[in-house]
Amino acid sequence: MKGSSMNTHLGNILIDNEVIAQYAGSVAVECFGIVGMASINVKDGLVKLLKKDSMTRGINVEVNNNKLTLNFHVIVAYGVSIIAVSDNLISNVKYKVEEFTGIEIEKINVFVEDVRVID
Repeated sequence: MKGSSMNTHLGNILIDNEVIAQYAGSVAVECFGIVGMASINVKDGLVKLLKKDSMTRGINVEVNNNKLTLNFHVIVAYGVSIIAVSDNLISNVKYKVEEFTGIEIEKINVFVEDVRVID
């Protein structure tokens, strides 16, 4: 189990990276302009919209010196400002994940993999 660990006066707390990715993904898809997480088929170069139950495949969580680095592969809605959507995603995820885990986020990278027209 890969995860983040912290020591408190009551003992050790270990948070699995999958838990952090799941929470960060749920925060991200609530952001305006985000259609969903993306999965890339390296062989074909195809981008696939991930369903809610597998959205963590579009998020990579790394832990270095008890600080998190999050990489998001997202699909954005057509017609929205990508920079505004990315800034909103970064600020929301940073605040909520730090509040949820108690672990500082060092960096959040957003990779826009596709643009989709939504109904």
